[in-house]
Amino acid sequence: MKITINVDCTPEEARRFMGLPDLQPVHDLYLDKVKKAMDDMSTADGMVNMMKSWGPMSDQMMSGWTNLMGGRGKSDT
Repeated sequence: MKITINVDCTPEEARRFMGLPDLQPVHDLYLDKVKKAMDDMSTADGMVNMMKSWGPMSDQMMSGWTNLMGGRGKSDT
């Protein structure tokens, strides 16, 4: 036997029904910070600084990102 149940609701209604937290304010804050970081990033150095803040990277990996973005890597100095 096979039973199919279709539920017609919005994502907001489903979230509330399942008891999940409303993360929209956190999402909005995160997007605002990313937009600000993108606006502040007008050079390859800005991109490197943003990538450093996103997670741990080795010097070799950061040099690769810098070279990719048109700057000079640490090994080039």
